[in-house]
Amino acid sequence: MCCRPRSVAMTLSPSSELVIPSPAFLRAWTMEGQRPSRILRANQQQLKEYKLGRKTEICLEPLEKEENLGPHDVVLRTQMRLPGERAYTPCVDLVWDTARGWTASSLRQRVAYFCSLPVEKIEIAKYFPEKFEWLPISSWNQQLTKRKKKKKQDNLQGAPYYLKDGDTIGIKNLLVEDDEDFSTVRDDLGKETQKQLALGKKSQEALRVPSSDLFSGARIPSRPRAPEASLSIHVGSFR
Repeated sequence: MCCRPRSVAMTLSPSSELVIPSPAFLRAWTMEGQRPSRILRANQQQLKEYKLGRKTEICLEPLEKEENLGPHDVVLRTQMRLPGERAYTPCVDLVWDTARGWTASSLRQRVAYFCSLPVEKIEIAKYFPEKFEWLPISSWNQQLTKRKKKKKQDNLQGAPYYLKDGDTIGIKNLLVEDDEDFSTVRDDLGKETQKQLALGKKSQEALRVPSSDLFSGARIPSRPRAPEASLSIHVGSFR
């Protein structure tokens, strides 16, 4: 579901000259496991200034047009929901300027403009691929009514969204579809697989009985008592 940067392939022209893309046509990402994590902006900045770790992996993504991201620009992967289907169109990059804040209202307005739709006629959600779940991103007015949150908490960088570069945003056109489901068939299969793995893990743990438990339930035989003997007490005179 989530789009991933591709490795750069060097091609040869008919004249057998090596074609190297211009830095403006490349997007550099740091990798977190198998997923892109952070975009390295400012092409003239040296890598040591980014304070990268010793084993940090960097992936280069070729672009179709030049790109010069500013310090407040965030790159999101957007996917439009297909009406009547539990599926989406291929990913399309959206650059969102967060200079005025990481608010849900600002993002909704940017997405609506990007899709040429009225802002009140769209619904958006962030995708969490590790959980196969979509979390709807409601506007500030909806959050105020439903959750009565404080305005200072309307920041998509924080919980529960933790929005960042490379995240996938699902878009639903309410003019043609009004249900609240963002999930896909692939999400159903992923959740079922996770459920089966969790049940299998619990079953394996139940079969492992620690040695301490074996002895805790066993009764330790007590030592046989000696036969009771009679006891005589004599009280002396201390006068």
